[in-house]
Amino acid sequence: MGKLNGKVAVVTGAGRGIGRAIALEYGREGAAVVVASRTPSTVESVVGDIQTSGGEAIGITVDVGEREQIEHMIAETVARYGRLDILVNNAQGFGTKAEPAGSPGHIALEDFPEDTWDHTFQTGLKATLFGMQSAFPHMRGHGGKIINFGSGNGIGAMKGTAAYNATKEAIRSLTRTAAAEWGKYDICVNVIIPTMATDSAEAFFEARPGIREKLAQQIPLRRFGDVDRDIGPVAVFLASSDSDFITGQAIHVDGGQILRP
Repeated sequence: MGKLNGKVAVVTGAGRGIGRAIALEYGREGAAVVVASRTPSTVESVVGDIQTSGGEAIGITVDVGEREQIEHMIAETVARYGRLDILVNNAQGFGTKAEPAGSPGHIALEDFPEDTWDHTFQTGLKATLFGMQSAFPHMRGHGGKIINFGSGNGIGAMKGTAAYNATKEAIRSLTRTAAAEWGKYDICVNVIIPTMATDSAEAFFEARPGIREKLAQQIPLRRFGDVDRDIGPVAVFLASSDSDFITGQAIHVDGGQILRP
């Protein structure tokens, strides 16, 4: 028996990186997984991987920068499976709506453009809020698990990524607020703060030679996390009955990076 047998999970940004790893792990643990991401080809690939391993999955192409698409994603999930138990708000956009980017980039605070700021918040904080609001009516009657994502960038005030830092710190506050308000409905809301070698992280490192090695030395375990090895099991724990008395918490999957001065 898998830890998530009989559960229905939506994972945004599931086409690659952290989202993909979580979707695959949920499939292995018995959940019916809704693989949600912007790119149809990556959605189809992850759905195929889950199904090939004997799991149940469908794909929905969604731009989390559009509230109507988020609401459609949740509605389609419930129409297909009749319920929603787990929501993972992992997707996050960078750049601008007109010119998306693969990573936060580096922009001095005094020069930070409004369109980049707005797109970061639209696809981060607001998308997380809209996903939670859309999921709430379908969890209210029987409980549920919501997993959001913060970032060490925000906690450590990484220079040059002001909008990303701010939206991720706002998501932490939103998570605690939802945990306080929705606990009476048996809805647990937590946030994961990862330090993973994702595609966007690799793009960040490539643009800054030597920074990967420098940052790794500041992590007590001296490495960045591997999405397949390190993130999936934690996301399963937070989605399963094992964590039924844990809510409003920030779970640092970061090799101890939070301990650095």
